[in-house]
Amino acid sequence: MNPRKVGPDPIDRGRFPIDPWRLVETSYHPDDLGITETLFTVANGYLGMRGNPEEGRPSYAHGTFVNGFHETWPIRHAEAAFGFARTGQTIVNVPDAKVMKIYIDDEPLTFGTADLECYERSLDFRDGVLRRNLVWRTPSGKRVRIHSTRMVSMTQRHLSFLTLEITMLTGDAPVVISSQIINRQDGRDEYQTPVTPASAAVTVDPRKAAAFEGRVLMPGLHYARDDRMLLGYRCATSGMTLAVAADHELITTDEHEVVVSGDEDLAKTVFRVNATEGRTITLCKTVAYHSSRGVPLRELSDRCDRTLDRAKRQGYRHYLEDQHGWFGRFWASADVEIGPQDDSASHDLRAVQQAARFNLFTLAQASGRTDGLGVPAKGVTGSGYEGHYFWDTEVYVIPFLTYTLPEVARNTLHFRSMMLPAARTRAREMAQSGAMYPWRTINGEEASAYYAAGSAQVHIDADIAYALVKYVRATGDRGFLVREGIDMLVETARMWADLGFWRSNGEPSFHIHGVTGPDEYTTVVNNNLFTNVMARFNLEQAVEAVEYVREADPEEFDRIRARLDLSGDEVEEWRECAAGMSIPFDDGLGIHPQDDFFLDREVWDLSQTPAELRPLLLYFHPLVIYRFQVLKQADVVLALFLQGDRFTQEEKRADFEYYDPITTGDSTLSACVQSIIAAEVGHHDTALRYFHEALYVDLADLHGNTVDGMHVASCGGVWSALVSGFGGMRDHGGDLSFDPRLPVGWPSLRYRLAWQGSRLVVAITEDRLTITMDAPACPDATVALSVRGTSYVVGADAPLVVALADQGPRLSGVIDDHPITGGIRADGSTITAGVPDPIVHEPETGELPAFLEQTPAMGPHIPQG
Repeated sequence: MNPRKVGPDPIDRGRFPIDPWRLVETSYHPDDLGITETLFTVANGYLGMRGNPEEGRPSYAHGTFVNGFHETWPIRHAEAAFGFARTGQTIVNVPDAKVMKIYIDDEPLTFGTADLECYERSLDFRDGVLRRNLVWRTPSGKRVRIHSTRMVSMTQRHLSFLTLEITMLTGDAPVVISSQIINRQDGRDEYQTPVTPASAAVTVDPRKAAAFEGRVLMPGLHYARDDRMLLGYRCATSGMTLAVAADHELITTDEHEVVVSGDEDLAKTVFRVNATEGRTITLCKTVAYHSSRGVPLRELSDRCDRTLDRAKRQGYRHYLEDQHGWFGRFWASADVEIGPQDDSASHDLRAVQQAARFNLFTLAQASGRTDGLGVPAKGVTGSGYEGHYFWDTEVYVIPFLTYTLPEVARNTLHFRSMMLPAARTRAREMAQSGAMYPWRTINGEEASAYYAAGSAQVHIDADIAYALVKYVRATGDRGFLVREGIDMLVETARMWADLGFWRSNGEPSFHIHGVTGPDEYTTVVNNNLFTNVMARFNLEQAVEAVEYVREADPEEFDRIRARLDLSGDEVEEWRECAAGMSIPFDDGLGIHPQDDFFLDREVWDLSQTPAELRPLLLYFHPLVIYRFQVLKQADVVLALFLQGDRFTQEEKRADFEYYDPITTGDSTLSACVQSIIAAEVGHHDTALRYFHEALYVDLADLHGNTVDGMHVASCGGVWSALVSGFGGMRDHGGDLSFDPRLPVGWPSLRYRLAWQGSRLVVAITEDRLTITMDAPACPDATVALSVRGTSYVVGADAPLVVALADQGPRLSGVIDDHPITGGIRADGSTITAGVPDPIVHEPETGELPAFLEQTPAMGPHIPQG
């Protein structure tokens, strides 16, 4: 399917002007609150604060989230069976400390009704600070300048800082600032409005979080004294604990007083100032969040006190400078420069540059300080997907981290290592050996209620192994492999060897049945190609890791063998399973079928499917979708990228051209991968269009659910599309190679790579590729690599310049919308195309047309993802 019709700049530049280092909003609009709340989130991977106004109103969905802080609840299956997920896990909206209400002459500042003479809000990618400047003409005609900032620290992950500056431009006035911490998760907010986020409404959209049925945060501690206030809670079922505390510093020469108060769900520090014209009132609010799996609240309260005491001593400016330093180091390692970095760049290239940096900045905010936690699909920007960790992290995020922030990649892999005991338990429950990682989870238990598109996606085991091996090869961190990684490789290899089975029809082959690949529109199939090629890789790498440790460190190998009860026979079995892996291929069509029976289905003609019936999962029962050749996201095509050295160029092109017209792109994980392979096989125009689609997933709300949080994996995919797609970087087998595909109209592309402790800078123009080492691991460090099959070595004093005859093959135009039909199956039948007739309903409410309202029905299960 051709990509969504997205140009290089689909954004309203009258309201959101281009700035290479900031996301800027120049006028307030109430009609897209949910989107801008997500886009203007400040976060550090542990703590996230949505872009709600300091004044609290209006809002689409108030949100402050702590990574991994969740409530559990029993999953009620209409028809239960053994092994179904039993415990749901949902991220909790923690108490909101962003609120600083403003009253001038006792009139509240409320967006949507306030008379604003000027307004600008910006999120700076260079320091992660959200700034807002406005001039408000009050109902009595007085003019007030208000400047606010909001920052979540990247160096002290428990801290956030909010500042407020109020200046009376005309006239004196009584000014009141009510700084609050509010438990919005439970009961009613300060306006006695039921607190049920719009994203938790009754819906058939599985991408949204469900609402809790009862109180979640059980109060256990609160106080408000002097300039500090605190609220502490324990989750009703999960038992997790959390405390949040805030300090204040008021700077003013005007007469003022302070009043503090608090109860279980609301703490206030109110500043009353008799403001004088021309003088500025400054309030600095410092907030600390601490959470745990069950540490007593008194202990968390003490942690908050220590954090705030230290922050008071060092001051906001100290942390702001640290923040600048952190992001300076981040951009030195992760920036991708598109075209000239000056005024000579075209409008479109400047727009693409801004959007690319926004995506990279989002990755920093989602992962920078996860510190032993996973990266949720939405980061900590919203409640979408209930705060769960998926394979998104390993396939789309960890590759970015490996080549830019390897220490963060290591932390994230360590988190999966800590989940290994639960994965072993899940494997036993599923009658398998080894370990079976959950498809979606927070606490390590499987939380996917719809097994066909959830638990059946056992490829997550191989995805984790893939990320681990890529990390070890790129960094040379063999210590992590020996201490933790090998356990994951061994246990996942055991699962594959046990899950699959041998068949013999002449030559014995190894088969894996009853699984679901990345494409959730095709479920519980035999020999899913992606699963099989990734399982083969997993098995091979487990063998290689065991052999490496046996040879490099015999004493450590003895400990590993004892710890894992490892035998030589099973290692040899893994080798044989990998060598005999069944890889589906259809000689008639010359393509790799997505699974054994994929081609037996008729083709869904997406060219005849109206755009308003997308995504398909909101308008068609799963069984309707499963009967067709139609893809939610790239499946075989993703395998062509991750295991690209196992396919020929001819196979890649044939596969891409077959699957592209039947891929809906209903998943945000698809466009970036389609862009990469389109670029590689020569469909340059298609590659660029898919890249634009991935680039603007959230900035242009292309999937209609940015309100629920950022699509973090898509952001990682944008980096991959730039570096691996247009930049042509591959590292199959640990061998670094380059084969660029610079788009027409892009004068240059420049990116950074961390490799074996050194940092490389790769610069591509139409006629040359230049690689320099700007941060060597040691003075005499060198890196071996290849460019289009020719070997080279780069050193600190030996940059590489290679002339390029071209940017790879260029196939004209874009792929036809119409699917490929007419092929002959093995049974002699012809592949045809069609479109099912839907019953159109409103996806937000699930309401049926009036003529069906009285028809009894059970709500269908909807695939996750």
